[in-house]
Amino acid sequence: MNEFLILTTSSEKEYELLDSGEREKLERYGAVTLSRPDPQALWPKRLPESEWEKRDGAFVRAKVDARWVFKSGVPEKWTIELGELRFWIRPSAFKHTGVFPEQVSNWKWIGEKIAGAKRTVSVLNLFGYTGGATLAAAKAGAEVCHVDGSRVAIGWARDNAALSGLSEKPVRWILDDALAFVKREVKRGKKYDAIIMDPPAFGHGPKQELWKIETHMLELLSASYAALSKDPLFFLVNGYASGYSALAYRNNLTMLIEKFGGRVSMGELSIKESGSDRLLPAGIFARWEK
Repeated sequence: MNEFLILTTSSEKEYELLDSGEREKLERYGAVTLSRPDPQALWPKRLPESEWEKRDGAFVRAKVDARWVFKSGVPEKWTIELGELRFWIRPSAFKHTGVFPEQVSNWKWIGEKIAGAKRTVSVLNLFGYTGGATLAAAKAGAEVCHVDGSRVAIGWARDNAALSGLSEKPVRWILDDALAFVKREVKRGKKYDAIIMDPPAFGHGPKQELWKIETHMLELLSASYAALSKDPLFFLVNGYASGYSALAYRNNLTMLIEKFGGRVSMGELSIKESGSDRLLPAGIFARWEK
């Protein structure tokens, strides 16, 4: 059985998509309002420019560089609650803020699947970044292995765990290349009941190991399937690489149905604009579940 879903994050007390359009989005993180480019927002802005000008910071692209520009008094970092977890927000290079709000629906699903298993669940989170999925899994009672190639991202994720009151949960924080790590886990005979991955289009591991999704994705999926336990719970793949469809991920995960049964769903991640019915596309996903 296959389903196509649109998973949507709506406004919360400390996060809100205020407006979008003309290849930009305007968001509120706590008390701070930020604008940044978004190539998916190919429609007119809903709010007048006077409202956009009230923002506290903007990610701007010039001829020679791209950077954040802030009004005076904006802190270097601050905290928000999102999806019943807490995060440090720290606008950084490549227009990121340190959290992906569109993942809230996936975090909820992860938590529900783990809590409903009524057993100890071991989770492998690859390309874990600042830890949203790791925190959701740990909060639900799982043992988690969080892998990322960035020392800064892992430190950030651990800080988010502390903010969320999850420092004492059984999480292994691993600085490593995702593909190399999974291959070693398979050789060691280590198995996981659930695997989450959020592969970028391009990147490097901590030793400058090259990652290109078109070159390495199938190898990573194959190794990850070999790392699944005899009674796995779920397998979730998120995607942000331009040009790829959720169907591509779905077509890979269907082989898990042949081996373990269950079902596959796929679709888009989105964020609902405050005061509007518009949904901002924010990525794709496919997930297999028992």
